[in-house]
Amino acid sequence: MNDTVEAVAIEARPKAAAVYIGLLAALAGLMFGLDIGVISGAEQFIKADFGISDVVLEHIVSWMMLGAAVGALAGGWMARSLGRKRSLLVGSAIFVAASILCGVSWSVGSLLVGRLILGVSIGMLSFTSPIYLAEIAPENIRGSMVSFYQLMITIGIFVAYLSDLAFSYSGNWHWMLGIIAIPGVLFFLGVFTLPDSPRWLMMRGRTEEATRVLTRLRGNPQIVAQEEQEIAAQLRIPQHGWRMFLQNSNFRRSVGLGILLQIVQQFTGMNVVMYYAPIIFKDMGYQKEAQMVFTAIVGLTNVLATFIAIWLVDKLGRKPILYIGFSVMAIGMAFVGIMMHLGIDTRVEQLFTVAMLLIFIIGFAMSAGPLIWILCSEVQPINGRDFGIALSTLTNWIANFVVGATFLTLLNSFGHAQTFWLYAGFNAVFLLITAMLVPETKNVTLEFIERNLMAGKPLRKIGQ
Repeated sequence: MNDTVEAVAIEARPKAAAVYIGLLAALAGLMFGLDIGVISGAEQFIKADFGISDVVLEHIVSWMMLGAAVGALAGGWMARSLGRKRSLLVGSAIFVAASILCGVSWSVGSLLVGRLILGVSIGMLSFTSPIYLAEIAPENIRGSMVSFYQLMITIGIFVAYLSDLAFSYSGNWHWMLGIIAIPGVLFFLGVFTLPDSPRWLMMRGRTEEATRVLTRLRGNPQIVAQEEQEIAAQLRIPQHGWRMFLQNSNFRRSVGLGILLQIVQQFTGMNVVMYYAPIIFKDMGYQKEAQMVFTAIVGLTNVLATFIAIWLVDKLGRKPILYIGFSVMAIGMAFVGIMMHLGIDTRVEQLFTVAMLLIFIIGFAMSAGPLIWILCSEVQPINGRDFGIALSTLTNWIANFVVGATFLTLLNSFGHAQTFWLYAGFNAVFLLITAMLVPETKNVTLEFIERNLMAGKPLRKIGQ
C-alpha cells in the first residue's frame, strides 16, 4: 500500500517537461524586462546624437507603453483565436523585427515607429505568457511559475542595464537597442518546441490533443483525467464580463478596484526610476560611467528584493506588505527630494541619496510590484475575470505611458526636488487607499471572495 502511494506521489510531482516548458515561456518576461531596461542607458546618447529636446525624448521612451496598450488588446483576441503558442510566436517575431528597426534607426521618426511596434509585441507577450504559464503548470507549482515570470522581468531589466553599461564606453546606442533581438530570436525558436495549451485545445474541441499534452506534462493518467474534468467544468462557466459590468454594481466595484490598483502601481514612481535612472544619477552629480554602474545596481536590487515578496506574500498577507512597501517608498522618495533641495555636493551626500533611492526600489519590489497583479486577479469574479483583468492590464499600460511621458517635463517645470516629493506624496496617499479599499485575501478561496463581493460587502472586507 505504501509503495503504491509513494509511486503516485512521485508521478504527481512536476515532470521535467512541464518545468522546461514553463521556464521557456517565462522568457517572455525576460524580453519584457530587456525592453524596459535597455532604453534607460541609451537615452542620453540618443539625445546628443539627434539633438532632441526632453519632450521628444519622453516620446521615444513612452511610445513603447502606448504600443503595449494596443498589443495587450490584440493579445487577448489572438490568444483566444490563434492559441497561446501561435500568439507567442507572432509576438516574438514582431519583437525581433522591431528591435532590429530600433537598432538601425536613422531618424527620430524611425525610432518612434520602432518603439511603438516593439511595444505592441511586449503587450501581446505580457498578456499571453502568464495565461499560458498558468494553464500548463502543475497545480502545486502554478503560483511559483507565474511569479517566476515576474522575476524574469526584473532579471531582464538588470541584464539590459549591464548591456547598456558595456556599450556606454563607446556610446553606441544602436547596439544597445538592437542587441535584444538576439534573445528574441532564441525565444522565437524555442516557442516552436512548446505544445499548445491543453485548456485552449479543449476550448476548440480538440480533446484528444489536449489529453496527449496533459499526459506529457503530468504523466499520471488519473491526474490527467481529473484535470480534464476540471477544465471542462470551468469552460462551461460563460464569460460575459461586459454584460455583468453594465448590470451588476458589485462587479463594477471589483473592476474599479483593479483599475485603481494599476494606477497606484504606476504612480509609485518605480517606472520613472526604471526608464530614467541614468538621468536621475546625473542629477546627483555622477558622471556617465558611474551613472551606468549605479543603474545596474538599481536593476540588481530590484531582482533581489522581488524574492522578499515571493517569500512573504503568503505569510504576512497582502495588506501588511503593502503598508510596509508604500511607507518605505514614501520615505525613500521624500529623502531623495530633500537631498536634491539641499544640494548634493559631497561624496557622502551622493551615496546617501543613492541609498535612499535603492530603499525606494526595495519597497516597490517587495510589495506593489508583484502584489498588485495578484490582487487584480483575486478580486474579480470568475464570470467576469477575463474582462476585469483585461481592463486593469490596459490601465497599467496607459498609466505607464503617462508616467513615462511626463517625468522630464516635471523635472524641468516643477523642479527636481518637488517632483520626487510629489511621488512621495502619492505613496502616502496609497497607504490610505490600501486601508480603505484593499482587501486581505491571504488564505481564502476565490469563491469566498466572490460571494462576499456579490453580497455587497465593503471592498476592504471581501476577504473576511
